[in-house]
Amino acid sequence: MVSDIASLLARSSELSGCSDSPRLDTELLLCHVLGKSRTYLYSWPEYRLLPAEIAGFDALFARRVQGEPIAYLTGRREFWSLSLKVSEATLIPRPETELLVELALALPLGDAALVADLGTGTGAVALALASERPLWQISAVDACPDALALAEHNRRELGFGNVRVFQSDWFSALVGSRFDLVVSNPPYIDEADTHLQQGDVRFEPASALVAADGGFGDLAVIIQNAGEHLNAGGWLLLEHGWQQGERVRQLMNRADFLAVTSHFDLAGRERVTIGRNP
Repeated sequence: MVSDIASLLARSSELSGCSDSPRLDTELLLCHVLGKSRTYLYSWPEYRLLPAEIAGFDALFARRVQGEPIAYLTGRREFWSLSLKVSEATLIPRPETELLVELALALPLGDAALVADLGTGTGAVALALASERPLWQISAVDACPDALALAEHNRRELGFGNVRVFQSDWFSALVGSRFDLVVSNPPYIDEADTHLQQGDVRFEPASALVAADGGFGDLAVIIQNAGEHLNAGGWLLLEHGWQQGERVRQLMNRADFLAVTSHFDLAGRERVTIGRNP
């Protein structure tokens, strides 16, 4: 059996039916198994893997052929230039969610702003904000104990002391607390959406993806309760589906938010809606 790096990279064509980036996926799996960088793969293409390394690569490669996400196979995902541990307990952080971070950082908030990240999952949004605003005090909450353990692991690994991770079902554990900013990437997919049977989402927890009321259930709960947890002039930022912007704006306007505006992701789709508390 041929077992050098170059030959294994050539197997990337086997992933063409399950991945939009078969070559990159193969490289990432090899890097994970070898504990090396992608530069190493091209510097030492003749390196022959040890039997244990071959077995590890073959096992992961077979799972990728079945469609399992690279992030779950390697246990890592980069978000906002931060390397995060991920697991099947949480949604895999996605590039489009970085828009939520960009918009939050652009707000006219004080150096010591109080921030809540609802449904934090891996902690991606909270930790990205913490990396850019070390004086902000950020509460990262989630209802799922496994997600909280993962977020706390990432917080400790990255060393952000300005983030506090704890359990809360949206605002349930935040009674009496007020913030200058509330951000959330809640579940917003309709349970009947056929996309749930495609791609990475087949392997991700439904609790992090699906919401009642055609995907608007959790968005509505957050919008309806955010006002009493925001300081005067505080901001609410919500990620949502690309076809949900109009209704999210309606919900925010009915809840008396001001300056309600939707923003587009890099694909030109409405992805985040923002509103200011009176």
